[in-house]
Amino acid sequence: MGKTLVVYYSATGQTERVAKIAAEKLGADLFELQPATPYSEADFDWTDLESRVSKEHNDESLRDIDLVQETPENWDEYDTVLIGCPIWYGIFAWPVNRFMKINSFADKTVVPFCVSHSSPLGDSDKLLHEMTSSGDWKDGYRFAMDPSEEEIDSWLKGLGL
Repeated sequence: MGKTLVVYYSATGQTERVAKIAAEKLGADLFELQPATPYSEADFDWTDLESRVSKEHNDESLRDIDLVQETPENWDEYDTVLIGCPIWYGIFAWPVNRFMKINSFADKTVVPFCVSHSSPLGDSDKLLHEMTSSGDWKDGYRFAMDPSEEEIDSWLKGLGL
């Protein structure tokens, strides 16, 4: 059995918490997606049409977010990749987009997950899959804010990894 990697972008720490618990339970490695230009608290104010996320939402060309590191070390050694982030405007947060487009997921099982206060998963997992056009994709899973460790464990067991 190959190695497992949990990749995540977290805006508020909720996705990071789920990613760390999942990695611990699976004995997996962690890789945090870090925007080269970090988001500030003001950047997340979706009620301000001049905020960074509002501008990026309204202009899709701005969603190609540069990352500090785009590919994890030893990427080819992983055969299972869990990828998590929040839901923004009904889709996976776009700091994940560059990672998805640059890396090959051929011969990898890909398991998307998100943490969201109110937005459903919708077609987010399918849209991510379209960015990669490779890999064995499992259905995505949406956690509500502050999920219990038991819920995370139950989800992981259901994956059969």
